[in-house]
Amino acid sequence: MIRAAILALAALIALQPAAWADGLSKKAKGELEARGGGMVDAEYDPETVARLFEEIGGPSNLPPGRTASRIKDIAMVQSARDNQLIGYGLVIGLQGTGDGLRNSPFTEQSIRAMLQNLGIATEGGQARAKNVAAVIVTANLPAFVQSGSRIDVTVSSLGDATSLAGGTLVMTPLRAPDGEIYAVAQGPMFVSGFSAQGEAESLTQGVPTAGRVPNGAIVEREIPAKLKDSNIVTLQLRNADFTTAVKITDVINGYAANRFGKRVAAEQDARTITIRKPDKISAARFIAELENLIVETDMPAKVVVDEKTGTIVIGQDVKISRVAVSYGKLTVRISEMPEVSQPAPFSKGETEEVPFTVIEANQEGTNVALVEGPNLETLVNGLNRIGVKPDGIIAILQGIKSAGALQAELVLQ
Repeated sequence: MIRAAILALAALIALQPAAWADGLSKKAKGELEARGGGMVDAEYDPETVARLFEEIGGPSNLPPGRTASRIKDIAMVQSARDNQLIGYGLVIGLQGTGDGLRNSPFTEQSIRAMLQNLGIATEGGQARAKNVAAVIVTANLPAFVQSGSRIDVTVSSLGDATSLAGGTLVMTPLRAPDGEIYAVAQGPMFVSGFSAQGEAESLTQGVPTAGRVPNGAIVEREIPAKLKDSNIVTLQLRNADFTTAVKITDVINGYAANRFGKRVAAEQDARTITIRKPDKISAARFIAELENLIVETDMPAKVVVDEKTGTIVIGQDVKISRVAVSYGKLTVRISEMPEVSQPAPFSKGETEEVPFTVIEANQEGTNVALVEGPNLETLVNGLNRIGVKPDGIIAILQGIKSAGALQAELVLQ
């Protein structure tokens, strides 16, 4: 009997995973949302929301950040996201630079369909127009945009048209991934590139087969925004970092303690910060106050290398260990000689060890360059002074990373 009761209880638990996961069944979620008018996310009841903020600690003992930035520059509200739109249309009015209808049969089909919609019969004839081009139209629908607002669109050729300059985009519906039409685009094209061709030579500058229609799309349908209907605001960092997330949480809680008398923010992970909106203040006004707070941000040590263009970007905290590098006839020796810094007498300073690096580079047939400094930037500057080309510097950086002497992430693009 006892064994049968235990098995029955286990089966009951297995049939209700959602209710046991957050303490709320689907029916209770619907009733809570209807009763609260949408003010509380239906995924969490008040007890679950309270548990999210149980682990809010005091100000963290983290080192000072590297750069002071506003919260609005390093994070964004989760509900304030753009949505991508796409559509297929025609550009007319081109000066003989449109699609070749033999090579782009879909252009001819689109012309016939457009004329039939306009009440013009096209059966039995063959179109030979060279002033029409099939295009793909793309746009970003910003958050909180209202019906009737205008947005910019980008137009790109789909067929073998040589230029879209001087053309006009015909009414094109723009759809979202859900298949619904959210905007309609139409208007004259602005193309920055151009193409000229003669009998023996041709010249092309920029991209003449792509352009923009400023304010060319009218929003026909709004995307529902839940910002005003939620008591929970979620911030997402543009660059994930645990230190920066904790610093933002501390700054927001310090401001909220003085402004509202309580702490309202809790970090969830390296990218997400959950904020509970206080009573008697609108969500828009609350976010406006928070996004202008100054935070000392941090970032991991990273070196970004683009081998195609020879571009090297070095982060501020990149360090190198003691290592000797030989590249062709070039020899580089890096020596670590830390120094002891003594405070002034009767001061409150402490004796500290200060890093000090001597980098010596020698190349046969050239002068010896002596470079002093504690970071990789000094090494790259020294190699540039000697005359090492970017591809050589990139090879040296890869070798230093392989040897384990580069204390940073090496990103190859």
